[in-house]
Amino acid sequence: MTPAARIQVAADILDRVADGEAVEQALTRWARNARFAGSKDRAAIRDHVFDALRMWRSTAAAGGGDSGRARMIGLLRLQDQDPSALFTGEGYAPEPLSAEEAETQDPSPDDLRDLPDWLWPVFTESLGEDAPRVAEALRHRAPVSLRVNTLKSDRATVATELADEGIETRHNPRADTALTVLSNPRRVAQSQAYQSGKVELQDAASQAAVADLPLAPGMRVLDYCAGGGGKALAMAARLGTRVEAHDAAPARMRDLPARAARADADIAITARPDGPYDLILCDVPCSGAGTWRRAPEAKWRLTPERLSDLAETQRTIMDAAAALLAPNGTLAYATCSVLAPENEAQVDTFLKRHKGFRRALQWRMLPDTDGDGFFFALLTRA
Repeated sequence: MTPAARIQVAADILDRVADGEAVEQALTRWARNARFAGSKDRAAIRDHVFDALRMWRSTAAAGGGDSGRARMIGLLRLQDQDPSALFTGEGYAPEPLSAEEAETQDPSPDDLRDLPDWLWPVFTESLGEDAPRVAEALRHRAPVSLRVNTLKSDRATVATELADEGIETRHNPRADTALTVLSNPRRVAQSQAYQSGKVELQDAASQAAVADLPLAPGMRVLDYCAGGGGKALAMAARLGTRVEAHDAAPARMRDLPARAARADADIAITARPDGPYDLILCDVPCSGAGTWRRAPEAKWRLTPERLSDLAETQRTIMDAAAALLAPNGTLAYATCSVLAPENEAQVDTFLKRHKGFRRALQWRMLPDTDGDGFFFALLTRA
């Protein structure tokens, strides 16, 4: 496919997303019907679509419209490229720009935040002077981070092995086990280090949270909202013993047994957790505001009502986990959000509801070149 043909496909997919179709579904449907497209074509189209989603508002403003075509025109302008060089109408390229489309559009400061209007006050209340910087960070691609599985190897050895396969990395300062991929991130899943269970794809902020858990041999540990199981695997690597994993939607854990086997990690999937546990990690469902670089569609699907519903779910999970905790146990609360209603406010109200707990640790990371936005708190039962 030519670069121009890729632009046309991306514009068509963006139209489907605007009509309500999930972006991953739209990309998959196109790929199934486009057997002629190679892996480089699919990767380039995916990058175009996700770049436009991260800047959904500013690309529309720069392109002068809400269509996928307008957003691709706007994206090229925001990337300092001339749209007319690709919008030629030749072959499978998009039709040439009209006179109206050829007029340069200047996005407003509000457009360049690339956030829904209702969300900006929540951002400023949550982040203060950091709000503009975080909004800008969320407009760009996130780094790819790996967790070195210490049950099988060490960071220096894995970095060397990846380099031998053409994958350059650097140590990520957020965690001792973290590597940031500097080149060829799409090769990671096919690398020997990944296939043999020496590394897992995991953001460095999540690794930092696991590193701060007060884990010790002999503890009974539960990952209460395990999802794919990344943090359960990281805890098992630290402990060297069994970690129990639970999720309200068990289908999310369907790949966990295979991942655990590959990593030599002892994970027991638990349908009905039965306390008491010495430590319970609750990485609760959230807006994902700290990860919107990776899942930009969620930024535009979030509503005030959805945010309120998530907060209620988070409260329910924390209360349920507290009931499973042993005396002197630790409840770890985590989100991949940067919004205070899901973070500091949740911890504050939990401590008011549960007088026997105290805050032992609390921190927040903002999205930057080292990883995603993340919130973490340790609540200990006296």
